[in-house]
Amino acid sequence: MSNDLEKTSNTAQDEKPQDLFYALINQEEQYSLWPDYKAIPEGWKAKCGPAPKEECLAYVERMWTDMRPLSLRRQMAELEQKNKLNDKSSMVSE
Repeated sequence: MSNDLEKTSNTAQDEKPQDLFYALINQEEQYSLWPDYKAIPEGWKAKCGPAPKEECLAYVERMWTDMRPLSLRRQMAELEQKNKLNDKSSMVSE
């Protein structure tokens, strides 16, 4: 029994050295590589490319230094700020 998904999927073994890609980013500042022959999905925008896969990978490695989604980073920064304020206020009341 054949699977239609297998027939249409584009895996690394289907790639050719001359294939071009985009490095995409979403609103959470997460990155993805995307083949240039496919439409860029809604919610993503191209930051690099079209270029060879290695170039896009290098861009992603250089730019994506914090794997946490943007919303989590913001939430953690707010907590850190609140903790600093609490620490300062407890020092004043002592």
